[in-house]
Amino acid sequence: MIQKHIRTIRSFVKREGRLTHGQQQAIDHLWPEFGVDFSAQTLDLNSLFNRQAETILEIGFGNGDSLWQMAQAHPEKNYFGIEVHRPGVGHLLRLVEKSDCKNIRVSNTDAIDVLHEQIVDNSIDRLQLFFPDPWHKKKHNKRRIVQEKFLIEVARILKPNGTFHLATDWEHYAKHMLHTLNDSDLFKNLSNDKTYVEKPPERPTTKFEKRGQKLGHGVWDLLFQKK
Repeated sequence: MIQKHIRTIRSFVKREGRLTHGQQQAIDHLWPEFGVDFSAQTLDLNSLFNRQAETILEIGFGNGDSLWQMAQAHPEKNYFGIEVHRPGVGHLLRLVEKSDCKNIRVSNTDAIDVLHEQIVDNSIDRLQLFFPDPWHKKKHNKRRIVQEKFLIEVARILKPNGTFHLATDWEHYAKHMLHTLNDSDLFKNLSNDKTYVEKPPERPTTKFEKRGQKLGHGVWDLLFQKK
């Protein structure tokens, strides 16, 4: 069952559109198998996926197209996606149903709560954060998810030498991400010049990326490793 959990300051606003009949059906039928309810108890990822495998956690997967593509391309890996907008969850579960994809699990809870309450130390191989809300107005910068406290949680859940992959189409936010991570003692920048990396081939082009390109925006990928 999809549940709500309350926090004081969120890094997102629920601007979700209408949930289609097909998306609601997918949630109703597939949530028991692929959905992860929020609770204060930590998750056993091996039990969750019914196997032990490399596990990738993605925060804010949008409509789920790119997460589904990655899961399809790498059936040997586990993909755990977190998305607060139900239409995106429903869209992803429809893709899962049509393709009989078994290596995806989904949470519909605030990612900060999931990380803090449900993900144990040193359990995630790779964390992905693609095109988060940039909160470009200065007065809203405090809502950006990439902050020092967030990095502490990321470092806690990543395995030793685990990776943190970020992408944004807002240059100012890219600089904020870069400076925040470069200033952290918890991560090592994997780019040759301590800035950005070329788009890794495993990251599909998302709808947000295409939208940004149409507007003339660049896209910045950052790749860091837990020290």
